[in-house]
Amino acid sequence: MNVKAPLARAAHLRLVEGRLARQDLAGLGEILAGVDVRGLVDIAERLPPHGLAVMLRMLPKDRALELFEALPSSLQSDLVRALQEDADISEMFARLDPDDRVTLLDELPASIANRMLRGLTAEERARTSPILGYDSSSIGRRMHPEVLTARPDDTAAATLAAVKAGAADVSTIQTVVVVDAERRVQGQVSLRTLILADGDTPIRDILTDALRVEATTDAEMASRDCVEQGLDAVPVVDSEQRLVGVLTLDDAAALLQAEAAEDTARQGGVEPLRRPYLATPVLRLVRTRIVWLLVLAIGALLTVQVLEVFEATLEQVTALALFVPLLIGTGGNTGNQAATTVTRALALDEIAPRDLLRVMGREMRVGALLGIVLGALGFFLAGVVYGLDFGIVIGLTLLAVCTVAATVGSAMPIMARLVHADPAVFSNPFISTFLDASGLIIYFLIAKAVLGI
Repeated sequence: MNVKAPLARAAHLRLVEGRLARQDLAGLGEILAGVDVRGLVDIAERLPPHGLAVMLRMLPKDRALELFEALPSSLQSDLVRALQEDADISEMFARLDPDDRVTLLDELPASIANRMLRGLTAEERARTSPILGYDSSSIGRRMHPEVLTARPDDTAAATLAAVKAGAADVSTIQTVVVVDAERRVQGQVSLRTLILADGDTPIRDILTDALRVEATTDAEMASRDCVEQGLDAVPVVDSEQRLVGVLTLDDAAALLQAEAAEDTARQGGVEPLRRPYLATPVLRLVRTRIVWLLVLAIGALLTVQVLEVFEATLEQVTALALFVPLLIGTGGNTGNQAATTVTRALALDEIAPRDLLRVMGREMRVGALLGIVLGALGFFLAGVVYGLDFGIVIGLTLLAVCTVAATVGSAMPIMARLVHADPAVFSNPFISTFLDASGLIIYFLIAKAVLGI
């Protein structure tokens, strides 16, 4: 493991921050001159927007363009906001590939996005507009419109020459998409196959079938197909199977990584950060958490209301209060386990919304079996200490709570998908809050029935 590179980047970051704090621009320029693009990106990710803008202005124009293209869209957005009147930023925007340009536009306020679009040449607007026409969650929004293509009658030598000529203008040269006169996909041929084939061999003799996805397909689903099958590129087609772009393996992997990070954050009850933690302003951290905390606090009021309703019951049998944390905690954990399992199954296309009843039925059985095991243990321990009747209350409550929690937890992600919401949103925090109240209702109703209070 090479530890020198991270240490060098950390040292450069400290030097850059020091020069910025002292407004030593000459010294800043000297430091940046000795850092490669990867190191510049690492530094940029940890600077506030103003510092990032100063850093960019201190770089030679060619290096500034190279850095801008390498930055994630969130940082590009910060730069555009800070330097929106700067002519160089318009040039940097025009240098981006159409798909990267659209990703950046999605990060910008509408007024700035429109201004940046108007600054493009007619040719660049024509390359960008088709991607903007697709829904933001579709793969059409993430595809590269420039694709190497060949006709079935073309020879391997002619196609290879076309690959060399067009290599600088496309996102990948590993795959050539074979299309007919109307650009309908007929198959694909790899660069390796082209190189090994005789020059006079027609493309139709060496092409293979191509996985293709429609431009309206969900971006995560299309990316997962690409990554799982290990494809260098997947042709993207319109409703009439005409080629409109290509999804590369690198882009598919990056999209899945971003989706996984977003799901992980939302399962913890926060919104994903756009920047590294230490470079994220404190107010931004607050904004990523406050909405969820308010929602969960309002939900927690349900628990308070339930306790108030059954206050008389608690006064008669004070021992009931001792088991409240155990029961609501078990319900929340059981529901979260079910929700996490179902959310993953949805992401992998192992289940679909039409399977709602089947999934709920399976999880009901799973919850019941878990409840029997935990209920038996609770019955024994509570019965020994507090008596047989109390043991029955705890045992039956654990059985009921586990069954309900698993059933509800499995249903919520699917219901989220049905209303086109993120299934991760309905995971851990929301489910825990919901099941706290319902678990208490079950608990006290069983106690009143068994204990006769």
